[in-house]
Amino acid sequence: MKEQPKIFLINLKNSTERLEKSTERLNSQHIDFERIDAVHGKSLSEDEVAAHYSAEMNRNKFYRPLSRGEIGCYFSHRKAWQKIVDQKLDYAIVMEDDFRPVGELAQVFNALETLNGQWDLVKLAAYNNRERPIRYKTPWNSHFDLVIHNKAMTGCCAQAITYAGAQKLLAFSEQFGRPVDTDIQHIWETDVPVISLMPYYIEQDLEFDSDISQIAKGDIIKKHFLKRKKQQILEKLNNRTATNQVIKQLQSWAANHNA
Repeated sequence: MKEQPKIFLINLKNSTERLEKSTERLNSQHIDFERIDAVHGKSLSEDEVAAHYSAEMNRNKFYRPLSRGEIGCYFSHRKAWQKIVDQKLDYAIVMEDDFRPVGELAQVFNALETLNGQWDLVKLAAYNNRERPIRYKTPWNSHFDLVIHNKAMTGCCAQAITYAGAQKLLAFSEQFGRPVDTDIQHIWETDVPVISLMPYYIEQDLEFDSDISQIAKGDIIKKHFLKRKKQQILEKLNNRTATNQVIKQLQSWAANHNA
C-alpha cells in the first residue's frame, strides 16, 4: 500500500473523551490523523452565522430552521474541505469523532487508491449505522463492492473526498440552508456523485451522545409536515434522474476496471 491518505478528524475542543477514544482507535491500526477544531455553533455571532447560513435559503429549501449545532457541524466540514483544497490533496478522508473501526482500514485505503481519482465522494459509514435500499452495486476487489443506494446515505461519520469534490462542495455551500449531510444527498445540485464502499469498515459509535443534539438542546425546532412532503416529492424525481446518471458512469468505470 502507498502512504496512507490524509485523515482529518473533526473534534470539538471540549470533547476530550471523544478525541482520546479516536486517537486510541486510530493508533491501534498505526494510522495518523490531523485534528480539525470543530466549530461550536452556539459560539458563533449572528454575523459569523450569516457568512454562510442563509435563513432565506433555509425557508425555501428545508422544512425547519437549522439548530446552531447543525450550523456548526456544516462549518466544521467546510473547514475540512478547505484543508483538502489548500493542501492540494488528491483526496482525503474526513471523519467525525464518533466513529468506530470494524475492519482493517488499510484495506479501505488500498481500495480507494485503485479508484484512480474517477470519483468525488465515497461514503465509508452510515448515519446511526442504518441501511438503505441498494439501487446498483458492482464488485471492486476481494473485500469491497461499489454501491449506489436509491438515495445517498445520510450522515458524515466517515467519507473520502477528492480535491475536485471538495472544490464543488465549498462553492455549493458558500450559502447553505440545509444540514451538511442533506446537502450532500442532493447530488443533482452539488454535481458531486456519491457512492459507497461496502461493506462499511467504519461504524458510528452510538455510545456517544450527539454533539449536535447537545448543542441544540433547548432550541425550538418546528417541523412543517406538508412543506416537507412537497419537498420530498420533488427530491424523489430529481434524485431518480441523477442516480441513473451516476449508475451509467459507474458501469462504464467498472467495465474499464475489470477489462
